[in-house]
Amino acid sequence: MRKRWILLAVVGLIGLAAVAWSAMASNVETPQYVVRSESGNLEIREYGPTIVAEATVEGARDKAIQRGFRIIADYIFGNNLSSAKVAMTAPVIQQSNEKIAMTAPVTQQARGRSWIVRFVMPSKYTIETLPKPVNPQVALIEVPAARFAVIRFSGFAGQGSLDEHEAQLRAFMMERDLTATREPQYAFYNAPWTLPFMRRNEIMIEIAGK
Repeated sequence: MRKRWILLAVVGLIGLAAVAWSAMASNVETPQYVVRSESGNLEIREYGPTIVAEATVEGARDKAIQRGFRIIADYIFGNNLSSAKVAMTAPVIQQSNEKIAMTAPVTQQARGRSWIVRFVMPSKYTIETLPKPVNPQVALIEVPAARFAVIRFSGFAGQGSLDEHEAQLRAFMMERDLTATREPQYAFYNAPWTLPFMRRNEIMIEIAGK
């Protein structure tokens, strides 16, 4: 009986931690966008220009995002020429490197290739005022305004889940005659310990037109 109560207490603490993280995450700056159309968890969004810190890493998708996260986190936590800390934002964005032309199925292109991992920088900065990285693996990039088709979902974002939701997103795009202009981006908004039902994951595909 005692072990049962201990187990329940641990589960309760984990739940409280997840709720606390969710509350903190709601105060984290995220990129601003305008929803032009929606259907359930599928949307067409317009984003304004942003600045990102990005790192390009090799390997499997799940390992690549961990390495890329550490590289960029090191930069925003003070490993820069000003030794300044940059506020954390959400989401963390992962995208297959586009140096190979989009001629094969996406699932094939993503395997055995490098990945771009990005943090969106707080909107108060310009490219001139951001601290300059010490690590040459970190690049500061100005990203122009763009339109995206987006699907939002919770749970663990394993490869099977990503593939399933990407198929739904592409079907949504096909129904509306929308043309992809870049590789899909995977956007993750939560800490690794967040309970599955509280997670926010997105697949974003940039589309042509206005």
